[in-house]
Amino acid sequence: MTDIIEKIHEFNKFGSVLGLERMETLMEKLGDPQEELDVIHVAGTNGKGSVCKFLEAGLAECGYSVGLFTSPFIESFNERIQLGGENISDSDLEAYGNRVLAAAAEMVAEGSESPTEFEVVTAIGLLYFAEKDADIVILEVGLGGRGDSTNIIDKPLICAICSISYDHMNVLGNTLAEIAAEKAGIIKPAVPVVSNVSDRDAAAVIARTAYEKGCRLYDVSRIRAGVSHETPFSQTVTLEMYGTDYSDVELSMAGRHQVENLKTALAVIEVLRKERAIKVERQALYRGLKKAVQPGRFEILGEDPVIIVDGAHNEAGAKALYDTMKRHFEGSRILLVTGMLADKAVNDILHSLIGITKDIIVTEPDNPRKMKAEELAERLKSMGVEPDVAPSPEDSLALAESRKNCCDVILFAGSLYLISDIRRMIKDGGR
Repeated sequence: MTDIIEKIHEFNKFGSVLGLERMETLMEKLGDPQEELDVIHVAGTNGKGSVCKFLEAGLAECGYSVGLFTSPFIESFNERIQLGGENISDSDLEAYGNRVLAAAAEMVAEGSESPTEFEVVTAIGLLYFAEKDADIVILEVGLGGRGDSTNIIDKPLICAICSISYDHMNVLGNTLAEIAAEKAGIIKPAVPVVSNVSDRDAAAVIARTAYEKGCRLYDVSRIRAGVSHETPFSQTVTLEMYGTDYSDVELSMAGRHQVENLKTALAVIEVLRKERAIKVERQALYRGLKKAVQPGRFEILGEDPVIIVDGAHNEAGAKALYDTMKRHFEGSRILLVTGMLADKAVNDILHSLIGITKDIIVTEPDNPRKMKAEELAERLKSMGVEPDVAPSPEDSLALAESRKNCCDVILFAGSLYLISDIRRMIKDGGR
């Protein structure tokens, strides 16, 4: 870990309090570089990371210099800020990071509230993209939308809202309509909106917000797509999007939920093409979509047995994982390794996971918000499952390794913090 990352992490003590006042002050001190950017702003509970990857890969293949801001990271901190498909370099992270930290220190000295860690990282990304002359910047919302630091963008090219489900209820609200209202906070006057929200109450909130702000709304939730070929590694999709026929689109991401994410991304492309005159060459777009991958989301890392990692960290993610596993590995002997954060809807997640298998190892993510492995084990016991307990991710991997001859698939699922550590250990030769 570089010194600048350690300095950025010091802002973690200020939590993740939502609100734009701190961000406005910070960006003003940096000269408001975000005003120079052409931004695609993406919000949602699940799927926004994959939508961003589809957009980034597709537009890059069409010749655009694309900036991508996303979270959390899986392999390295630097991947949160990417340009041209490359992570920000350590030297650039340090240079731009120090400028943002100096601005943060100045605003605190003047009596302003300190920015949070996520606000600092967002500011670094926006400053970097502006000074590196990115053609298009794709901003993934961190939490919610209305008070998220990425909402400093006053007039994006387009806003996209992916699926809405239950997550972060302590911050965003206890109903899907309340959560949708927070997500809809990214909608700006007269800026086109793409929505792929199926819940009726949540969709009504999005539609009403778009109407009130004079936005053209493109609702893709009812657009049908066909899958002609499907494996655990890929799928081929055909659909029609606003008069454009997309036939035999090859994806390197499995799962029917990725078809929904593709719909959202293609709708954004179509709107940008028709309303913003962005040029997109069909075959180049197809090549980019095929290249798009989302590390840690139904990612296959080995065979014999098959090794899968998936950040199913909320109820909707767990249901999507259940569906994909049943579709591709029905009848297989599956060993599940899982660990979760205590502030998630743990029981709801577990109900989906035990539908996949009852052969389970529980462990703890390396995060202060973790649920103790013993408590997670007790939750499973109350559901009729007797799991094994491994105190750490390293122990869970070793235990899974010891049992690999007794299963066809080893599935690591749950907190992204756990998945990140497991993925790193496997790639470093931990298995």
